[in-house]
Amino acid sequence: MGPIEKIITEKLAGEFNAEVLQVTNESYMHSVPAGSESHFKVVLVTEQFAGKRQVQRHQAIYAVLAEELAGPIHALALHTYSCAEWAESQGQAPDSPKCLGANKSQ
Repeated sequence: MGPIEKIITEKLAGEFNAEVLQVTNESYMHSVPAGSESHFKVVLVTEQFAGKRQVQRHQAIYAVLAEELAGPIHALALHTYSCAEWAESQGQAPDSPKCLGANKSQ
């Protein structure tokens, strides 16, 4: 786990009472230098999201990660669920799409 991934994980864990928290560095899927920490996927399941719209959930996460979003994070894919929604999805978040710009130099 790289330093940015660790910061994201710690900040989200500190703010949300998460049933599930998965932070994945997906930078390798993009046209960035090896070892980059710029593209992340977050799966966050918490009862705090019950009754909230997706935009409200995302805004809550953006507020917690404002400093990182202003700096090293280029992209943040958010998959947010209440506990009931997570159960309905059978504990599965969608895969991230392939980056269309990943092979620009080829």
